[in-house]
Order: sequence, then C-alpha cells, then structure tokens
Amino acid sequence: MKKIHIIGLGLLGGSFALAAKKIYPELEITGFDSDSGNLDLALDMQLISRGLAVPDKDTDIVILATPVDTLFALLEKTLDQVGENTLVMDFGSTKDQLCRQMSQHPKRQQFLAVHPIAGTENSGPRAAQADLFDGNVMIICEMEKTDVHLKGMAYEIFDALNLRLRFMDPKDHDLHLAFVSHLSHATSFVLGKTVIDKTADERNILDMAGSGFTSTVRLAKSSPEMWGPIFLENKSNVLEAFDSYIEHLTAFRKKIAEDDIDGLKADMREANRIRDILDFKE
Repeated sequence: MKKIHIIGLGLLGGSFALAAKKIYPELEITGFDSDSGNLDLALDMQLISRGLAVPDKDTDIVILATPVDTLFALLEKTLDQVGENTLVMDFGSTKDQLCRQMSQHPKRQQFLAVHPIAGTENSGPRAAQADLFDGNVMIICEMEKTDVHLKGMAYEIFDALNLRLRFMDPKDHDLHLAFVSHLSHATSFVLGKTVIDKTADERNILDMAGSGFTSTVRLAKSSPEMWGPIFLENKSNVLEAFDSYIEHLTAFRKKIAEDDIDGLKADMREANRIRDILDFKE
C-alpha cells in the first residue's frame, strides 16, 4: 500500500490520516475537503501532503468521511473516477440506505461499507487524534460484496490500527446505532437546549454544572452539520428509539409524581445493570 486519499478532513478523516502516517511513515496521504479552511488547515498540520479534488488513479484506498447526506452522490462520483485497483470506503454512521442505493453499481465490488465506532464531541482537523481508533470497533457491512483482494488492504490497515472488526447486516447496524448512539446524541442536544431555555443567565449554568451534567450534556457540543443528516437518514429507527425512551421517561415521571419511591428505586436498579455491561465491554 502506497497511497491513501481522504475526502472529509475533520475528526475521523484527520485522525485516520494521523494514525496511518504513524504506522506507515512512507505512505502518501492526499485529501480534499469542501471547506477550504479545513483543507488549508489539514495541509498546514501535514495531515495530507497534497490537496486533490480527484484522487490519483494509482491510489490504493479512498476514504469518504463526510456527512451522511453527501455520501451517495460522492460515492458514485468517486467510484467513477478511481482505477480498477482502488478500494473506496465510507465512514458513515448509517448504512442501510447507502448499501441499497449502491447494490447495482457496476463497481460495487470496489466499495466497502464501514463505520468506525470512535469519535469525540469535537470536529474539524484540529480535533484529529492519532490514537482515536486504537482498540475500538470497526463495523463492516456486506463485506461479501467487496472484492477479496481489495478488502484485504482494508483489513491490513485496520489490524495495524488495532481496530476490532465486527460484521453486521446494514439494517441491524442502523437499528442498533439508533439506540446506543443516535438517541444519546439527540437527548444530549435536547437536554442542552432545555437548560439553556430555562436559565437565561449562562453564568448560572457554568456555576452550577457538576460532573453529572457535564458528562451527560457533552455530546451537545457535537457538530449539527454532521448529526442533523444522521437523524434524518436513520429516521425510522431514531423515531423508534425516541418512542421507547419517551415511554420510559413518562413512566419514570409518573412514579415521581405519585411518590412511588419503591418503583423509582426498582427502575434505577434495573438501569444500574448497564454498569456491568459496560464494565464487561471495557
């Protein structure tokens, strides 16, 4: 592997560039970002060596790390541009619709649908971290539809980055992510807005914000440009997650209203089980 091209030079794209350069010092990394400021910054930070609107024909892997609502058109365009020995991967947080849209593409075998379960609430090239992917999960969908030799390059770099591979059906991926990722981001945004609306004096928020509030609302600092499209692309699953969450929240509210201390404690003990699950995962 000699050359990688990254489209979208924010947190994920930039972090992948840093990690790949650390492991493969001789690797040439080119890139592009529709935000000229991000592109200039990525060049200044030496995340990429050259800014290219179109990847070179001899590029081994092209990575698409842009908002999910841009991926279908960008993926089609990119596949049309690359040579027959180039693999194209997307880092999008939704997979079902994209995989269905790409099912009949003549170069479908050159596409690998992946989703790194890694990130922070920060965005842009300055948010890039060389160790962002280390030890985390990379979900791969419909791997059987990708050329075996091309996806071998991806597996090689995933292994070098210490990523743990998980293979999922695109529909299952989107449903599960709606509950464990998309819902948590949405509720964090709503919590942040609720507190801001209630407290006109922002200093009061800062003065009274403890670690519980800070950790719970952390995701509200995430990029609306990235998360707005995710909520709409995964609309049906996100709404299902919301319905379940609202049902549980309403039941919890009812127990408070009725002074049902035993019911409250029972619900909280049930929720405490998440600690064992997360401890086991870690």
